[in-house]
Amino acid sequence: MTRTTSPFLLGLSLVILSLAVSQAQALEGDASAPIQIEADRLDLDDRAGTAVYQGNVNIQQGSMRLTGSRVEIRRNDAGELSQAIATGDRAYIEQQPAPDESVVRGWGRRIVYHVAERRMELIDQAELHRGGDTFDGGYLEYFLDRRVVQARSSAEGVEGNQRVRMTLEPEQQDSQ
Repeated sequence: MTRTTSPFLLGLSLVILSLAVSQAQALEGDASAPIQIEADRLDLDDRAGTAVYQGNVNIQQGSMRLTGSRVEIRRNDAGELSQAIATGDRAYIEQQPAPDESVVRGWGRRIVYHVAERRMELIDQAELHRGGDTFDGGYLEYFLDRRVVQARSSAEGVEGNQRVRMTLEPEQQDSQ
């Protein structure tokens, strides 16, 4: 019996792989680490270029982790990953940018990771932890390459405002 693999499934593996590889300074082992996906359900649509995982979704590759009640992976017309969207009461994403840096962690009711732009949006009850620094608000946008955070008290389509709050840890100076 000949076993064929859907081109989308092969592309999906590459898509998820690129979640970890896309960061220029991501841990070297992330790219070669196996991709592990757990969910209660998968709906795959080759023609639409989507894969939707539902039910306590956990995607892990190396130091990268993405969780939510629902995670949708979208690809563009060229078959490349364009977005990964996680939703839930506390959707979660984490990545360790480099061995000497702490893990960056983000939460929100909706997380949108834009692969080509290397940008993540944390929406509704958004929270971002970067080292000792924390950011909270209705909408947080984090640019991975530039390490830029933009925070807003509200997000489009979300009712109410959630004040922007930050805690910034002073840089530690070397003692002589």
